[in-house]
Amino acid sequence: MSARNFEHHEFDRWRGYGPGRGGGAQRRRGLRWAPVIIALFTQLIGLGIAIHVRAPLGILAAAVAAAASFVLLAGRRAPGPTVALVGLLCAPAVAVVPGPPLAAVPLVFAVVGAVMRGAHVWVWATLAGVALFPGIAWFAAGGNPFGIVRVLFAVIALCLVVALAEAGRSRRERYRAMSRDVAARRQTAAEAERLRIARELHDVLAHSLSQISVQAGVGLHLFDAEPARARQSLEIIKATSGAALNDVRSVLGLLRSDGEAETRSPEPDLTRLGELIQTAAAGGLNVTLENRLRAQPPSPTQLALYRIVQESLTNVIKHSAARDAAVTLEQDATHYRATVNDPGPTADPGPTADMGEETAGTPPGRGLLGMRERAELLGGSLIAGSTPQGGFRVVAELPIRAGAGDAS
Repeated sequence: MSARNFEHHEFDRWRGYGPGRGGGAQRRRGLRWAPVIIALFTQLIGLGIAIHVRAPLGILAAAVAAAASFVLLAGRRAPGPTVALVGLLCAPAVAVVPGPPLAAVPLVFAVVGAVMRGAHVWVWATLAGVALFPGIAWFAAGGNPFGIVRVLFAVIALCLVVALAEAGRSRRERYRAMSRDVAARRQTAAEAERLRIARELHDVLAHSLSQISVQAGVGLHLFDAEPARARQSLEIIKATSGAALNDVRSVLGLLRSDGEAETRSPEPDLTRLGELIQTAAAGGLNVTLENRLRAQPPSPTQLALYRIVQESLTNVIKHSAARDAAVTLEQDATHYRATVNDPGPTADPGPTADMGEETAGTPPGRGLLGMRERAELLGGSLIAGSTPQGGFRVVAELPIRAGAGDAS
């Protein structure tokens, strides 16, 4: 099971313990009044029993317990005082009303509500107070032990209710924690995807627009003197813009949310470096490629290496006076390595610098940062900076993962 499927499985597992989705005001009102109606109904039964046996004290206590049912309406806003007041009003009825301890029913609802809202101190204080009623029941019942038994039975039952309510509260807290965790993971995944798409768009457009700008300048310069070469520049602009449009459509296709299948061009890999070099040559940059790779890297690594080389060549065209560049692909026991070197000079030469440092030799811009992020996402690193000879060098190292392809 994948991590994402596991995440949804765990979320669905706990969904039943969370709050419902539907409802509205009418449903919430019904849930609010349901405990009151149930508690009142049971107290009316107790009142009927007290009237039947003609127990004046029991009739009074049952009537008070019935009135306590309406106190439950305040349980959402003040769970602690509610459970204390209901316990105070219902405890006498538990002790003196003959028959089963029906007066404990309102107290059950009050205890559950208080536990679910974290009012544990109020709950235990109330149960302790109710437990003191056996002595009162003994005297009130004229020495009849059944009053003591009813109170003790009610207290034991309420302790079990507290345990069950605490278990429900713990499950609800786990559900809420998992909901927050799932939401945070989805937000993180969405932000990472937006960043990846933005990086892809930058790499595609920066390279293509640089080529278009160069060819437009050449075509404009040669428009009158050499129409044939100017036409060639326009054809290159057309081809470059068309390829860029296809790449942009491929990237934006990832944003489709309607679930419809869409045919997209495959992501670029190292087999397209030849096309990239031809495009650079059309822009006036002579690129030599030396491929020393002994194994075919996995697709994510190939995409990262391709984009890093693409962005590096774009930077040569934009920021360097050099008309030559060298691209070297190699590997050792642990890493794939891509090196792009141009003899310069750059606009602002300086010492070789790591991308994590602010130096004069590192031209500003998002391109270098994007290259470094690409490398780090795969567990690699990138160093870019000026060379002592006045040129500029980019070196990217990406780790060799277990199960990489064989030499091709």
